[in-house]
Amino acid sequence: MAEPSRRRRALELWREGYTHQVRGDLTRAVALYSESITTLPTAEAFTFRGWAYRFMGRIDDAIAECRQAIAIDPDFGNPYNDIGSYLMTKGELDAAIEWLEKAKRAPRYEPRHFPYMNLGRLYEAKGMALQAIKEYTAALEIAPGEPTCVHSVARLQAMLN
Repeated sequence: MAEPSRRRRALELWREGYTHQVRGDLTRAVALYSESITTLPTAEAFTFRGWAYRFMGRIDDAIAECRQAIAIDPDFGNPYNDIGSYLMTKGELDAAIEWLEKAKRAPRYEPRHFPYMNLGRLYEAKGMALQAIKEYTAALEIAPGEPTCVHSVARLQAMLN
């Protein structure tokens, strides 16, 4: 199969996998992401297969998938954010900071405000209210009116007063 047709087929499989994942059919989503990767490995397919693994409770596998994604495309920010989020799930807050900071700097990343939100949650969990407010506020500069950030800033500011 020629490169452009392999790329098209891999993208079709990835999109189909995402559709199944949104519907809650994680097993089928993983199978489709895997077929996409076999067709043509992409950072997106590895990242989203990792996301499916996370919902299956396979956090270490999810992290490994994100590392594969980064190896393919270090400019793609989603896997950095996802690793940070997965480490937070594991209670490894300090280890998560580095990954979330990398996500903030990634050239190619949407939704760009997520690592700021995650860092806000992380610093809040560590009892660092001012740092949390700073991160939530930065997220609001990117995504004005984002409800979680608006409520978190208001709650933390009220707590400090």
